[in-house]
Amino acid sequence: MSESSKIKVGISVGDPNGIGFEIILKTFQEKNLFKKFIPIAFAHPQNFFEESEKYKLDTNILEVKNIGDIQENFLNVIDIWDNPFPINYGKDELTAGNFAFSSLEAATTALIKNKIDVLVTAPINKKNIQSKRFQFKGHTDYLDKEINGESLMFMISDQIKLALVTDHIPLAKVNEFATKNTIIKKIKILEHSLKSDFNISEPKIAILGINPHAGDYGVIGEEEETFLRPLVKAQFDKGIRIDGPFPADGFFGSQSYQKFDAILAIYHDQGLIPFKTLSFGEGVNFTAGLDRVRTSPDHGTAYDIAGQGKANHNSFKKALHAAGEIFLNRKKFNDAVNQN
Repeated sequence: MSESSKIKVGISVGDPNGIGFEIILKTFQEKNLFKKFIPIAFAHPQNFFEESEKYKLDTNILEVKNIGDIQENFLNVIDIWDNPFPINYGKDELTAGNFAFSSLEAATTALIKNKIDVLVTAPINKKNIQSKRFQFKGHTDYLDKEINGESLMFMISDQIKLALVTDHIPLAKVNEFATKNTIIKKIKILEHSLKSDFNISEPKIAILGINPHAGDYGVIGEEEETFLRPLVKAQFDKGIRIDGPFPADGFFGSQSYQKFDAILAIYHDQGLIPFKTLSFGEGVNFTAGLDRVRTSPDHGTAYDIAGQGKANHNSFKKALHAAGEIFLNRKKFNDAVNQN
């Protein structure tokens, strides 16, 4: 792959007191990745050099002043802070949150301006990153505000693809947010993503129920009968290959998820518990529905092992590859649409 066709990957480093630096450095020890990607991290170069030395890694690191100076075959690092961050492994600090946001903001700006092709984000601490400039429950909500489109939290792995109607909201507010209009929007975003981002021409989608046992025909709850089941039928009649609502426990227990290209869960734990049980450490969080591509690993800051050299970088590497594949699939899809 020529340099011009290599995918420019912007990387936000996440909470510096977590495992972000470590998983990024470990990933790009694999020199074959440079055949496809030109990685660009937004941080302080000295932190990368010091962390690489600490873990005895041989990652090729290059300090650059701006994106115009990047080179292939290196992990390019653009300095966004005046001084290196004083890492305090495993500690929840406001300064670490400020650093994480600076990295995310710089990378997102580069993505919007087409200076990079895709964005891969290392884990943040959702508490210490909060500030006047970041009042969001996570990456997804922030990117939804900054980038064109309407976001959908979409977890993907080799075993399963699973999206959420609602994501980071309290359980007590699920019914308030999981309205008929919202569910219809999420179904349409999911179907389009499966076609454009994953090259599935006629995707099959399953939707889970809201109540235990999907309401047991009104015995446990009425939402499935009053609006969810009719909603699903209406979307099916319009040409979307969707089935359900299914009781979540039996659906995963019987491995029925294997019969579908993607599952739409109503709320966070309903979907993320089975997803992470099946795929933890190998899964990817993809923000579908936006006109730019962003992925991240399926885990958090891992303060408990930060600085110990124990972090597994598989999920970050999976996120890197997923971002590249989605970017190329979407380009191919859009080119075909424009030709028609």
